[in-house]
Amino acid sequence: MFKIEPNGPDRLDIELSGKLNSEEMKIALDEILSLSKDIKNGKMLYEIIDFQLPSLGAIGVEFSRLPSLFGLLKHFDRAAVLTDKTWLKHVSEIEGMLFPRLEINAFNRDQKAVAEAWLNS
Repeated sequence: MFKIEPNGPDRLDIELSGKLNSEEMKIALDEILSLSKDIKNGKMLYEIIDFQLPSLGAIGVEFSRLPSLFGLLKHFDRAAVLTDKTWLKHVSEIEGMLFPRLEINAFNRDQKAVAEAWLNS
């Protein structure tokens, strides 16, 4: 499941749980691109509840959309990732180093208030 909800004019809250197939990935990417088109200096709160690798088809859909996804980055300054998986925290923070315009910080899932305070600081 991939759920995306606007949270104010400059923030998206994203929830990922389970395994995505190609159709779910297509719908999720279309939605995030649509919801972020008017955001400037935005923030994302990304909660990963039960991570499972997406299907090969879903990965293919994501790779086919890379140019659009890189364009998406210009809309956001910060992203907070909530996960209890240590390796996902490390991957998230490495992604932040790869995209210097986007600051990414990872938190435990029970630190949502801390993550939100960081997003808003």
